[in-house]
Amino acid sequence: MNRTDRLVAMVMHLQGRRVVRAEELAEHFSISLRTVYRDIAALGEGGVPIVGEAGVGYTLVKGYHLPPVMLTAEEAGALFTGGELAKKLTDGSLDAAVDSALSKLRAVLPSDRKDHLEHLARGTVISGIPRVAETGREGPPCLAVIQQAVARRRVLALVYRRRNQEDETLREVEPMGVVFYGGQWYLVAWCRLRDDLRHFRVDRIQGAELRTEAVTPREGFSLSRHIEAYAMKGDTYPATVWFSKSAQDRAARESYATLAAQRDRDGGTEFAMLTWSYDWLARWIMSFGGEAMAVEPAVLREKVATLARAVSDAHQEASAGLLT
Repeated sequence: MNRTDRLVAMVMHLQGRRVVRAEELAEHFSISLRTVYRDIAALGEGGVPIVGEAGVGYTLVKGYHLPPVMLTAEEAGALFTGGELAKKLTDGSLDAAVDSALSKLRAVLPSDRKDHLEHLARGTVISGIPRVAETGREGPPCLAVIQQAVARRRVLALVYRRRNQEDETLREVEPMGVVFYGGQWYLVAWCRLRDDLRHFRVDRIQGAELRTEAVTPREGFSLSRHIEAYAMKGDTYPATVWFSKSAQDRAARESYATLAAQRDRDGGTEFAMLTWSYDWLARWIMSFGGEAMAVEPAVLREKVATLARAVSDAHQEASAGLLT
């Protein structure tokens, strides 16, 4: 990116945020702090009204807006691809907003870039990703209202159903973020019922109501640091397991881990997951009979095979005993 493009991009970056620290600009544009200071000074000399305060950051004077900048064909294509992925990786509550945004995108593009986008749309197929809304979800689509609560810093009232439980509990929570891992969306929030930080799987939320009460940010909390620490708790081991189509609902209900679909084959799907014990996982796989199969790692396949041989030997001995 040349300097002229970077200066325009810097104004757009400031325009989309209330306050931006110099360190954030340096990281975003991969430049040094000294270059940031020079660029801000150049923008000021060029008539862009930027206000800076030591220890706080930079902001554009209220009311100043850069004239709309036309998207390139590549930028429009990136937004289209992102929108199509969003429809696959969310629960359906964002579909209308995604479709509306893509319609507005098409409406403002010149004819040659509209053609480029139409050709891209016809030549793009996103396959092999089972829609989040179609993978055994329990609750109604509610990711959109959860995102609103996070963005507006408002209390949420949830009706939540825990794993393998039919009873539902009413929770008032203070949203702190939404994360996507292991093929599922989670709301990270302070639960007033438990008086502790909790991860709520979004597909198990049976109802979500946005309250008027504001949430005060908890001092020192960082969502990214929390997720990193959460992932490091305890030793977990990766595994891939194939489940037949008829067994997948049971697998999703009983699994202590989130199942992330990888690829379809042989009338079923391979799922990636994490486990705390290959021994436990091997026994669980055996409980499915021929409806589940260990794929990776080799140590898991061997544990399942050992269990299968033990079961076979026990039945053969029992049969032999009955015949004598």
